[in-house]
Amino acid sequence: MTTTLADEFETHRPRLFSLAYRLLGSAEEAEDAVQDAYLRFSGADRTGIEHPAAWLAKVVTNLCLNRLTSARARRETYVGTWLPEPVVTADGTLGPLESAEQRDSVSMAMLVLLERLTPAERAVYVLREAFGYGHREIAGVLDLSEANCRQLYRRAVRRVGEPQTRFEAASERQEELVTSFITAARDGDLAGLEKLLAADATWWSDGGGKVTAARWPIEGGPGVARFLAGGGPKFTEGLEFTVTEVNGATGLATWAGDTLVGLAAFEVRDGLVTGVRAVVNPEKLAFARRQLARP
Repeated sequence: MTTTLADEFETHRPRLFSLAYRLLGSAEEAEDAVQDAYLRFSGADRTGIEHPAAWLAKVVTNLCLNRLTSARARRETYVGTWLPEPVVTADGTLGPLESAEQRDSVSMAMLVLLERLTPAERAVYVLREAFGYGHREIAGVLDLSEANCRQLYRRAVRRVGEPQTRFEAASERQEELVTSFITAARDGDLAGLEKLLAADATWWSDGGGKVTAARWPIEGGPGVARFLAGGGPKFTEGLEFTVTEVNGATGLATWAGDTLVGLAAFEVRDGLVTGVRAVVNPEKLAFARRQLARP
């Protein structure tokens, strides 16, 4: 593969990774899919590639569709709550997140909702909502009729719900809120936690059976507060916490020395925490560890 051709592929890599991650909910698998696309691009007959961006998007989408079938089977036997692999997004890894719609497309909440869809529905929905593809373009990517793509999109919207903003944009106020939240948890401050949590707040944690984590969601602000106040002082001892942006939302990184051991995304509305999705499964933190590697 010539240097020029390699450089050309690199100009498309960020968008391809962003697409693959939304389709798979896994940063590690998204990287693999993009690398597979690179290999196909390097070996392809260039005379048959009129528009490289469109050609590569089609290749990556179809590689992801193949992976989604096996991923669905694995998740049916997953231990405890399944959450997507978290990605630190302040550096633009998942593309520009300048609008509520763009942030929503990579939020942990949305990626969990997308698990309700069939692989084809998910592909149509992501291409339409996150990348602005028209139904005719989507039909070309998936080798389906335009009418079929419209039907798949309508079905996906019914299952996921109409596009909406599921959390407020990250801000300094949210950073203060998250800092106060972890301080109250470390201190076992039940009253302090209750003041920060919405009445219908939910806590999800994904340990994948690898480390200790709540197996099921904890629902209701008072229940979440009791859970954290009861175990916070014990489970946070010796750990360090830093605020960062996770999947477009204000998040919290947990460190044991120089090792990242947890990453959580906070959903905030009207100044209160409405949801926290915490990933502590070490296998799901590999990508984020590379992003946040300490010198």
